[in-house]
Amino acid sequence: MESFLSPSLIISLIVVVIGIFIIAKGLVIVRQSEVMVIERLGSFNRILESGVNIIIPFIERPRPISMLRYVRMGEDYHPVMSDETRIDRRETVMDFPGQPVVTTDNVTVKINGALYYQIIDPRRAVYEVANMSQAVEVLAKTTLRSVVGKMELDKLFESRSEVNNAIQAEMEEAASKWGVKLTRVEVQDISMPEEVEEAMRLQMAAERKRRATVTEAEGEKSAAIAKAQGQRESAILNAQGDKESAILRAQGEQESIKLVLNAIGDSEDNKQTVIGYLLGQSYIKVLPNMAKDGERVFVPYESSALLGSMGMFRELAGSPEETVRQHLQRDGLRGGLVGSAGNS
Repeated sequence: MESFLSPSLIISLIVVVIGIFIIAKGLVIVRQSEVMVIERLGSFNRILESGVNIIIPFIERPRPISMLRYVRMGEDYHPVMSDETRIDRRETVMDFPGQPVVTTDNVTVKINGALYYQIIDPRRAVYEVANMSQAVEVLAKTTLRSVVGKMELDKLFESRSEVNNAIQAEMEEAASKWGVKLTRVEVQDISMPEEVEEAMRLQMAAERKRRATVTEAEGEKSAAIAKAQGQRESAILNAQGDKESAILRAQGEQESIKLVLNAIGDSEDNKQTVIGYLLGQSYIKVLPNMAKDGERVFVPYESSALLGSMGMFRELAGSPEETVRQHLQRDGLRGGLVGSAGNS
């Protein structure tokens, strides 16, 4: 028994145990999308990538990184700080609770935001800032107050995308120094005081009523314009009809005069007689309308001469009546003008 537990064997066992312990402590397996920052005797040495890696125990050790996360407990979020030796290089979301912000029109709103970031340089994330996640959160809150503080409340609701882009642009330079890449920033929820919400509801109702009134006025305006255009087109068509009718009447009278003159001769005396006859007819047509406007009718002095001319025309038309009738029959107008002259 004493020979079996010789000092040399005990030493060998001790060495083997120490070797196994050293190998176990020095063998590090890093998972995919994770890295480890290794320090040797307190200074940066290297970064372990995913896979199987070996470090020297007690001489080399991983440098932890402080991470701040929010855990929901009931209706509130509570911050939890932890030190992690494995740095996750995947995109991470930080949903920080609502922050009070004052707009330019002195309205205090509570904004809840979400920040998406990714660690691209683990060495800077560990050595350039004491607490990377907390620094990113504080930077996001201060930038949010700065950007929203330059806007009015109505503009804030209308342009959330502009707010997100402005926050991301202002944070990129500072975050890049810490080895962090900001992928996007989202304004999730905007809460307002109850009196502000009530005022906005009243404003929206008034705006809808105004739009309805404007729409109704525009409809009435369009209807009035259409009606006026219709009346205008109708008046134009009536005027054109009256014009064409007057032209046709004048042409008919002119042709009648030509036929009469062809029948009785176109001497100067006959022309004067025909003209006097036509003027007399016009006076006779106007006299009933003149009598409607008053109890007395004043007959101009010249009307007696015109009536006398009509009598002369009738006497003249009585002697050559057969000749006129023949001319009218030749032109296809049997009993036309001469018959009407006799009836006059």
